[in-house]
Amino acid sequence: MNEVNQRDIVVGLDIGTTKVCAIVGKKTPEGQIKIIGIGQTPSKGLRKGVVINIDEAVLSIKRAVAYAERMSGVKIDSVWTGIAGGHIRSYNSSGVVAIKNMEVSESDIRRVIDAAKAVAIPPDKEIIHIIPQEFIVDDQSGIKDPRGMNGTRLEVKVHIVTGSVTNVQNIIKCCNRSGLKVKNIVLQPIASSHSILLPEEKDLGVGLIDIGGGTTDVAVFASNAIKHTSVLAIGGDHVTNDIAIGLRTPFKEAEEIKKKHGCALSELVPEDEIIDIPGIGDRKSRQIPKKLLSEIIEPRMEEIYSLVREDLEKRNLTPLLAGGIVITGGSALMSGALELAERHFELPVRLGKPQGIIGLKDAVDNPMYATGVGLVIYGFTKEEEEEDLNLEVGKGRDDDSLFSVILKKMKSWVKEMF
Repeated sequence: MNEVNQRDIVVGLDIGTTKVCAIVGKKTPEGQIKIIGIGQTPSKGLRKGVVINIDEAVLSIKRAVAYAERMSGVKIDSVWTGIAGGHIRSYNSSGVVAIKNMEVSESDIRRVIDAAKAVAIPPDKEIIHIIPQEFIVDDQSGIKDPRGMNGTRLEVKVHIVTGSVTNVQNIIKCCNRSGLKVKNIVLQPIASSHSILLPEEKDLGVGLIDIGGGTTDVAVFASNAIKHTSVLAIGGDHVTNDIAIGLRTPFKEAEEIKKKHGCALSELVPEDEIIDIPGIGDRKSRQIPKKLLSEIIEPRMEEIYSLVREDLEKRNLTPLLAGGIVITGGSALMSGALELAERHFELPVRLGKPQGIIGLKDAVDNPMYATGVGLVIYGFTKEEEEEDLNLEVGKGRDDDSLFSVILKKMKSWVKEMF
């Protein structure tokens, strides 16, 4: 393996329910992010985004990382990894403090963030992200960075993401047992947003729906700030399971049938189109109308969209979505998925694929890589912010444990929204 300056390399590790994907990114002298390695393997040991078998999960991670190392030619020893699952909870909170010396300082920002995060969090939960949405100095709102501004009263509105302590620790343990240091844990829809959402969309207002195998991740952005995140414990595997039961075929075969012939909107399928269904064991294959397959898929996809819409309407977020909906994840590739979403949400819908990268761009030009590529982009962004912060406070880098890094990352709240 080549010896590479670790500041130039970021590895995103997407540990999903159906696949584990390691993506290696390198920063070019021009400041571009170049994808130089991809490793992917079927995921084992996870269900609905949560680790249920550490040994199997470790094996999957090791395989994916080994593939990525061979392709990139670099040794991988640290990763930025995503997290999802039904245990994820998010809150919007606010805090207010008096500005010392009539000018906003780092100390004032730290105090107001501390005031905003002083919410009751269950003992089995821990904070994953604290993301400022906006600062308010006296009566001036919509401020992204208030440092140096004059005033007497500083207020902040933040978005707080929490996760189960045990689930976070299990993700970290799986990576550590695979010989990897976890640089940070990132909520998957936040990671995905870095690779597929346009700045104009985030400003205008956009909803991100990432349909994975075991979960559907949701994020809403408006005025260049995150407004909401949630993780629903339903995804593409539920569609596959319906096909397996409805067509009496093994899950693996049902997944292949879904990928090859699946359509989320039955009215798009011709009445006379026929598909082959492989037999189980020594049974002969049989033929069924493709429309029958679509009629199995459509209700489950409608359920996923209905749960997302209910989640958004409950928080009165639908009026913010002037920029429409962006759908990503493996199931977004299914024929009819976008058309069904447009009909359901009554908003413009587009397919979200990774952008803003070079190198193996064609290899990751697929919604299923949105989280992995997003983790790489997110990692480079945070590395730069930490470097700037260290320069500001006159400190060098160190290699503390993950938990020290998690504490240290709180120092970069001001730029988290970007």
